[in-house]
Amino acid sequence: MSWPTGYGLKEFDAIDSTNEEARRMASRGETGPVWITARRQTAGRGRRGRQWVSPEGNLSATLLIAPSRPASECAQLSFVAALAASDAIFACGAEPRVKWPNDVLIGGRKVAGILLESVSQGSADPPWLAIGIGINLKHFPPDTEFPATSLTAGGISAPKPRQALDRLAGSFAKWYETWRTSGFVPVREAWLARAAGLGTRIRARLSNEETSGVFEGIDESGALLLREAQDRLRTIAAGEVFF
Repeated sequence: MSWPTGYGLKEFDAIDSTNEEARRMASRGETGPVWITARRQTAGRGRRGRQWVSPEGNLSATLLIAPSRPASECAQLSFVAALAASDAIFACGAEPRVKWPNDVLIGGRKVAGILLESVSQGSADPPWLAIGIGINLKHFPPDTEFPATSLTAGGISAPKPRQALDRLAGSFAKWYETWRTSGFVPVREAWLARAAGLGTRIRARLSNEETSGVFEGIDESGALLLREAQDRLRTIAAGEVFF
């Protein structure tokens, strides 16, 4: 897949964090769209402040972008990113599934993660969004609460990180344009068609409790719909899911 028109690229041999570099660039007034990638991260991070292990051979990349839709809708871009990452993984010969809110699985194990971070530099400055995406091409952390894997461990021939980034960037541009012009509905439908655990019983960990029920889908904002009981459908905006 060719590099998408209008998207820049900034490459590093090693960096603390591609999301942190996006933050620095935004503080200098840059809004992108530009992809930032590094062969190795020394301080990569995932959701909830967790460390994201980023050895050489995996893909570590962040897109710095100023979204064209209202800030209240920007969280939907985690689903756009999940579709793009699953496309890139599918192109390698795997059969990925997406896991709410922002992971990609193969064989029921996590192979890719997504981290969105946003800051407005002030009322006179545009907000920016950093969409960090890590794909375990060759390596994966062995001791994680939700089991992880890599393409190589799954018996898939892993591409070089730059080749994977080309596929990711091209697919993201396609899905972003769909979201920009048509809203969340087509993105939601495509995500649900690839969703792991849909219609099965799951466990959801929230900030101050855990609950369980049947995963019935996501609503028009991307929140999880959990059927806790026959007469009780709960909407969950943020949390972690376990099968």
